Amino acid sequence: MGADEVARTAIESVDLDLAVELCREVSRIPSVLGEEGPLAEFIAATLRELGFERVELQPVLPDRPNAIGELPFGPGRRVVLTGHLDTKPVSHGWTVAEPYSGDLVDGLVYGHGIMDMKGALACQVAALVGLREAGLPLTGTAAFAAVSDHMGEQRGSIAYFEAHPADLCVLGELSESTICLGHRGRYYFDVHVYGRSAHTCHKYDAVNANYLAALAVIELERSRLEPELEPWVADLFGKETFMAPGRIYGGLPPGGPSMIPDECVIRVDCRPQPGVSKATVRAEIDRALAAAARMDSRFRADVVLADEKAGHLVNRDSEVVNLIQEAVRAARPGHEPALRVEAWLGDTSSFGPLVETVIFGPGGEPVYSADENLSLEDIHDATKVYAAFAALALSR
Repeated sequence: MGADEVARTAIESVDLDLAVELCREVSRIPSVLGEEGPLAEFIAATLRELGFERVELQPVLPDRPNAIGELPFGPGRRVVLTGHLDTKPVSHGWTVAEPYSGDLVDGLVYGHGIMDMKGALACQVAALVGLREAGLPLTGTAAFAAVSDHMGEQRGSIAYFEAHPADLCVLGELSESTICLGHRGRYYFDVHVYGRSAHTCHKYDAVNANYLAALAVIELERSRLEPELEPWVADLFGKETFMAPGRIYGGLPPGGPSMIPDECVIRVDCRPQPGVSKATVRAEIDRALAAAARMDSRFRADVVLADEKAGHLVNRDSEVVNLIQEAVRAARPGHEPALRVEAWLGDTSSFGPLVETVIFGPGGEPVYSADENLSLEDIHDATKVYAAFAALALSR
């Protein structure tokens, strides 16, 4: 059986109504970061009802498990479809539907977090059910993992891939139904700027740390770091490593006594392209701080790396990219899939080095706004692509 026939058979076996109904059902269950448990329990129960094997609520954090299951087709490699359970808090201003209604209105399913990324989870489950019903001669295992804590420390995906090694993976983050090769990373550097405290009436005995920090903020905002990159990486992500003083805190809390502060902290939010090192970014921060010191000789600061998340970039010629391209072509005859990258941070920051992973999901920006919705067309398309991908990956 040729690849075209394999993909077509998988697509024709998918129950698109099941995909839509699951999208509506998961949209009705709140799962704001820290409260993923009820959605995980629902998904695990659904996997059992649909005939998945090795279904488990994998422990991650108290009352915040992963929901996982598998469809074994004999010995062979493991192919994983995955995404996260957690969402941000609900936005104000919903008018067409309630945030947790799952209402279907004019061909759109409404629900808070449906694009990021409850809809993709539902499509992945329906796709794997269709894969099993297709009766194709497959080998290996098709696995599904709905993980918790994506918007925290990504502990759900870390726990899953540590316990369940895989060969190929599709992460269902929203990519406007195009093929996403990767995303930028994130470094948080905290710049502690020091002065000398005094009562406000003794202003001239003090060195105001907030003032000195302002000099650093000006220089950091002016930064235009363009590190050396491979040309194809620069073409995908752009030349600049974005940096911004994203949080500033100094002085005493509101409501208490006041004084001239002796410390102010600037959190520098850095979004490097894959391959840009901490040392490269730190050198640019040091350059900006040296410029601030030239403006005022009293400037003193320490720099601490507060957090780091790796970028992700899969090779354009890798097997997982070739397979998802074939799957998109099969789901959309006559359509040549585009390749892109994103600026947001996926769970691939944590598990990307462990398994060859491409990102593909329905929905796109803006996300986490009022009346968030996903079209039936996008739901149908994503389900077909996931089914075709898994069929192609397990038929080789």
